[in-house]
Amino acid sequence: MNTQKTQVLKDQLTSELAPESLEIRDDSALHTGHAGSLEGGHFHVMIVSSKFLGLTPLARHRLVFEALGDLKALGVHALSIDARIPS
Repeated sequence: MNTQKTQVLKDQLTSELAPESLEIRDDSALHTGHAGSLEGGHFHVMIVSSKFLGLTPLARHRLVFEALGDLKALGVHALSIDARIPS
């Protein structure tokens, strides 16, 4: 588990999207041996933010990607996103 990368992801998402809930899971160990695993980690983000209100799921994902910027520079090879609105 790469806690430094996880913390960077958390910090950026928190500052940009002010989430009510945020969970980041490092799934890199599940992808050992995968060609892309050498290029960076695999992460899953579950985020709940009022900034997603009125947005389609695709637009929510775009906001997450915009908040994080250059994933390769962060050492992230793959990112799965579960972006929700507050219930």
